[in-house]
Amino acid sequence: MAEFTPEMLEAAGKQREVQLVTTGRKSGEPRRVVIWLTIDGRRLFIRSGGGLTRHWPQNLLAGGPAALQLPTVEVPVRGRHVTDPGEARAISEYVARKYGASVRRSREGEPLTPGEQATFELLPG
Repeated sequence: MAEFTPEMLEAAGKQREVQLVTTGRKSGEPRRVVIWLTIDGRRLFIRSGGGLTRHWPQNLLAGGPAALQLPTVEVPVRGRHVTDPGEARAISEYVARKYGASVRRSREGEPLTPGEQATFELLPG
């Protein structure tokens, strides 16, 4: 799959929480986690509020297979780590719009929050 279908993007955008299945970088076993998912209209983003120390961001960084579990389908994905500070801050604005003011965000010139440091764009796998 070269890109997500409009139906997949719409279904993903409606979900408050989704399951992400990563492959353990050490164990090779599937690991499921419930996460928030944000969409900017054409791209899907996830982030770990706990930063890069959690297992699932480390598994995505290791490049193993992953899948996004939507209500009616499991979609193979891979993660692109968002390392550009401006892009990470822009994604934080989408996250805050969907999930509320409690989402931690940095300002220009400040260090990125742990969640911003652990932001990933999900790409078709």
